[in-house]
Amino acid sequence: MSAASLVVARDLRRVFDVSRSWLERTLARERKYLLTAVDGVSFAVAPGETFALVGESGSGKSTVARMIVGLLPPTSGEVVIAGVAIAGKAHRDDLRGVRRRMQMVFQDPYASFDPRWRVDRIVAEPIRAFALETDSRATQARVDELMALVGLHAADGGRYPHEFSGGQRQRIAIARALAARPDFIVCDEPTSALDVSVQAQILNLMRDLQERFGLTYLFISHNLAMVRHMATRIAVMYLGRIVEVAPAKALFARPRHPYTRLLLDSVPDLAMTGRARQPIGGEIPNPIDPPSGCAFHPRCPLAADRCRREAQRLVDDVACHAVAEGRAGG
Repeated sequence: MSAASLVVARDLRRVFDVSRSWLERTLARERKYLLTAVDGVSFAVAPGETFALVGESGSGKSTVARMIVGLLPPTSGEVVIAGVAIAGKAHRDDLRGVRRRMQMVFQDPYASFDPRWRVDRIVAEPIRAFALETDSRATQARVDELMALVGLHAADGGRYPHEFSGGQRQRIAIARALAARPDFIVCDEPTSALDVSVQAQILNLMRDLQERFGLTYLFISHNLAMVRHMATRIAVMYLGRIVEVAPAKALFARPRHPYTRLLLDSVPDLAMTGRARQPIGGEIPNPIDPPSGCAFHPRCPLAADRCRREAQRLVDDVACHAVAEGRAGG
């Protein structure tokens, strides 16, 4: 983790209490149930890069995203952005500056908008919150500029969110994120609710904006084809842990962890290469009662006795006993 990193996550852990109320547990003589959504996740993101977190639903990707931007406090570990620990005892002005520099684009933009607000007010909210313009006229000019920047007309600012399509609402969400003049944007499944053709338009817009403003992205997705188009580096998550980290080209050319290989085998083979493919068997385990040892061993074709007994931490950017012992092949 370089000192030049813009974002650093250190040993993040998040545990949720999913038990019933104390009274219900007492009457039923039931124990407390804890769900470990994220367990020991560490990574660093350099300025200007797109770092992607991928994995099946329930792997903990969105929980990590919410801890990074401060929407969820970590149970343990820390997040440092531009040298400021956002959950620590940093100076109030430092925290305010960091919060301006990071924004988030959510999976469902409509759910993150106030339906009673017109779009120009939605986009202007970060400008007013951080006092980035001197008066209402300058604020409105900035809103009009942002609307044009994401491919919408300035006159659209007088409409309500429900009057737009899903793709247009995501453009509005991007405009709102850019309004704070951020350096770092967390994108949590930003196109999963959109049609494929619209997905491509939004992704191309995000890449253009990244090149224009030097933005840094944390990109959360389960769509590997999309991640291949966007990411500089990729971290693969399984049941709350990172199991492999690699540059995007290297990960797709030579995946090392068995789970990564099976994930890539699940991508449709449009080139019809005829290569043998092996789908992932079974389902992701219950995070309330995870398997012993390596959490992937019940589904892994390379599992051995050691995998069932001992969990493996990241070593040389991969967490796998089979890889460490040379049993994973080339």
